[in-house]
Amino acid sequence: MSRETVLALLRRQEGDFVSGEEISRQLGLSRAAVWKAVDALRRDGYTVEARTGLGYRLAAAPDALTEPEIRRFLPPTEVVGRKLVCLSQVDSTNTRARELALAGEPEGLVVVADCQTAGRGRMGRSFQSPQGKGIYLTALLRPQLPPERLMIVTALAGVAVCGAVEAVCGLSPGLKWPNDPVLNGKKLCGILTELALEAETGSLQYLVVGIGVNVLQTAEDFSTEVAAIATSVAAELGRPVSRPALAAALIARLDRLRSALVSGDTEAYLAEYRRRCVNLGKRVRLLTSDGEESGEALDVDRDFGLVVRKDDGTVTTVRSGEVSVRGLYGYTE
Repeated sequence: MSRETVLALLRRQEGDFVSGEEISRQLGLSRAAVWKAVDALRRDGYTVEARTGLGYRLAAAPDALTEPEIRRFLPPTEVVGRKLVCLSQVDSTNTRARELALAGEPEGLVVVADCQTAGRGRMGRSFQSPQGKGIYLTALLRPQLPPERLMIVTALAGVAVCGAVEAVCGLSPGLKWPNDPVLNGKKLCGILTELALEAETGSLQYLVVGIGVNVLQTAEDFSTEVAAIATSVAAELGRPVSRPALAAALIARLDRLRSALVSGDTEAYLAEYRRRCVNLGKRVRLLTSDGEESGEALDVDRDFGLVVRKDDGTVTTVRSGEVSVRGLYGYTE
C-alpha cells in the first residue's frame, strides 16, 4: 500500500521535488518505509530522482499495463473497469475472465495482461501475444438481454477499438468484416467474444469481450506467416505510444458499448462501422467449409451482416461464424 500512496503523492507534485520528511508527514509513514516504497517503484520501472536537500521527484513512468498506470488515464466509467485484474502473464485473458465469471465476479471486471501464452482468435486460431508489445484485455459483461441482442457485440467492439486508436494515436483504422481493425491493409487487432447461457432458462450467464491490439511490435515480433498480414500502431506511426493510455481508452469505450447495447441505441455504431468497412464496394472471396466463392460487397445490414452480390448475380447476406471473408488479392484487397 505504501508503494501506491507514495506514487500517488509524487504524481500530485507534477514533477517537483518533495522531501522525504514531507512524504512521511503527509502519509504517516516512517522514513524507512518511504525509502522502501521508492526502491520498490524503481524496481517496477519508475524513474524516481533523489536530491540531497530536495527529496524525491517522479521523472518518468514505465509503459506498464498495471492498475496505477491504466487508472492514471481512465476517466470515470459506469460499469466496465470498476475492477481491474492486471497480470504480467496469463494463458488467455478470455480464459481467466471466464474463470472469474464462474467464480462470481460481477459485471465490469477487466482482465489485462502484458503477455499471453495461449492467446486465442476466431475459429480456433492462435493470437500471438509477445511480452511488452501489445495490449491484451478482456471485459466481463452480464447484460440482461436475450441472446439474439448480443450477436452484434463483436462488431460494436471493432468500432470501439477503432475509436480508441484514433483518439490516442491519431490513426484512423478501417474494419475488415466482420471484426478486424486494419491499417494499410494489415491486421492491427484481434477480437474474440464468448458467451455462456444457462442450460435451463437460456438466459445469459456471462459474456466476455477479448481484445488484443498490436502496439509496439516490429515485423520481427511476428511469425513469418503473420508478418505478411499484421501490423502495429508503432509500425504505422513510426514511434511508440503509451500502452496504458490506449488500454484506458479501450476500457472507456467498452463501457460506452455496454450502455449502447443495453439501451438498444446502436445506430451510431452501425453508421461508423459502415464508414470504416474496407470491404464495401470491393471484390471479396467467401471461404466456407464447402469451398470458395467470390463477389462484390455491397452493404452492411442492421445486424452487421455483409451483403454480397455473388458472381452468379445472386445477393446473399453472410454472418460472422458462417464464412471467412478475404480480399481477392490479399488480406483486405
